Amino acid sequence: MRAPLVTVILPAKDAGPYIATTLETLTRQFDDPAALKLVMIDDGSRDDTGQLMRRYAERFPHSAVLTTPRPQGLASARNQGLAHVEGEAFCFVDGDDWMQPHRLSVLAERLRELDCDFVRTDHVTVTGAKRALHRAPQPWRERVLSPRDAILPENEPTMVDYPFAWAGMFHRRVLDAGLAAFSPGLFTAEDRPWIWRLHLEAESFAVVDAPALLYRRGVATSLTQIRDRRQLDFVRAMTEVLDVVASDRDAERFLPKATWTVLALSSRHLVRSRRMTSSLRAEMRSGILGLLERLPADDVAGVIGRLDGPRRRVLAPLLRRVGSDA
Repeated sequence: MRAPLVTVILPAKDAGPYIATTLETLTRQFDDPAALKLVMIDDGSRDDTGQLMRRYAERFPHSAVLTTPRPQGLASARNQGLAHVEGEAFCFVDGDDWMQPHRLSVLAERLRELDCDFVRTDHVTVTGAKRALHRAPQPWRERVLSPRDAILPENEPTMVDYPFAWAGMFHRRVLDAGLAAFSPGLFTAEDRPWIWRLHLEAESFAVVDAPALLYRRGVATSLTQIRDRRQLDFVRAMTEVLDVVASDRDAERFLPKATWTVLALSSRHLVRSRRMTSSLRAEMRSGILGLLERLPADDVAGVIGRLDGPRRRVLAPLLRRVGSDA
């Protein structure tokens, strides 16, 4: 039996209604099934997710099913999978998404031909019966680029605003360099510090065309649909982003982009917090206030004037408090 070429890391919690579709599409990625190693992490599921994982594991020549009795969160589950990577490349997929046939074989081929650290792709969102293409925010395609050069400009969507771990494939050297792991314990926004580290420290990447990954939106168990204290991890994640950027050799160059990201995402989370309990809403506002207090005043002034009116109005009360405490 041949050694695997690509390792797929699939964490899931209570994904029973969807994960069979995900797993079935993984059987159609390579002509030789042994080219793929599948590492599945059942993150404390209470439904039949683990049972389905074990059933499908028998269909892959290289597979492993890891189980955590209590949910550890997506970041920690992905890190568990990273410890089992074999082959020259690896990628992620979530338990409620799926992909077109031969997506992974195409990505592995492009990664090898371009000889870069990682490749990224567009993706398709699925909301009920509607599908929409979302393009990776990089105009140059099929060309090896510097990840650092894809961070700016600060006031337009760039690759650090496209943090989806499943939208691409990574060479083994990304893992060996310590750039693949996620901050342990984050239940939400885990991809934000991860994508910044990747673009600041990796050496090369490319955006390529490939068969689509389809991302299912509106799933009831998704953290984007849940308003509990796990959403507070947004503050910790963005604090890590600011720490990562502040310690970079080009911090002054990239801090305006980090500031833009913190302000834009904070406005979104302030709106979403209105559906939380009063105590959680107060914690979220307090945490975001702490984030805003860390931002360079000059960068805030430069960004806030370019935000749209609704976001400025949402942020205004907290920004006034920051100004009054200065």
